[in-house]
Amino acid sequence: MTVTHGRPLTGEITEILVTHCGLDADAAARAPAATLEELGMDSLALLELSAVVADRWRVRIPEQAGRLSIAGVADLVAGAGPAGPTVGDPVDTNAGHTENSIVIAAPLQLVWEITNDVSRWTELFTEYAVVEILHREGDTVRFRLTMHPDENGIAWSWVSERTADPATWQVRARRVETGPFEYMRIHWYYDTEPEGTRMTWVQDFAMKPTAPVDDAAMTERINTNSRTQLAVIKERIERAYAGAGDE
Repeated sequence: MTVTHGRPLTGEITEILVTHCGLDADAAARAPAATLEELGMDSLALLELSAVVADRWRVRIPEQAGRLSIAGVADLVAGAGPAGPTVGDPVDTNAGHTENSIVIAAPLQLVWEITNDVSRWTELFTEYAVVEILHREGDTVRFRLTMHPDENGIAWSWVSERTADPATWQVRARRVETGPFEYMRIHWYYDTEPEGTRMTWVQDFAMKPTAPVDDAAMTERINTNSRTQLAVIKERIERAYAGAGDE
């Protein structure tokens, strides 16, 4: 099993449970051998865990996962192997997945602050015409994005929710209004490199049967657009960083 950017798999599972399922991180730390049920994870929480694990690793965990500890879930996922065989019911392995990154010649803290200021994304991205903040709670923000009109004059719009974790330099997001997607989940993470800061975008999704394009076509579109936007963001942040140094 490939573990995302070197983090222990148990830590990944814990992060999912805390972020998506309402797990009390302190309670989990105090009782590492406790089962998920003992940690208060109900059937809805386990369903959400199953959905995120399926999206991230193409593994379906069984309904009995509540009887496992966090480490037990991690062992179960790791045992599925790197090729993605399933545990329990089969998972659609043809769903869309993209991963794109770029190195920005600026400090990590600056890159983090600029790219996570959602209210100013119209200044950072070239594709967004309007950003409307709908709700904020802690490090979670719910917002509506509206794009510039496409070649057919349609201005696409949707609501997303995004949670930033400054302690790990990671962001998890999902589309609340999914539109043509069955689901869309996004993971951004940041790493320091000698040349500056590497920002990586990972997107996992599946298209609805009624969507005008399939998973493969959308994968190509997202890859093309992500590379374009990453290059724009790199140029704008590096220009801002150089300008700040001249003051």
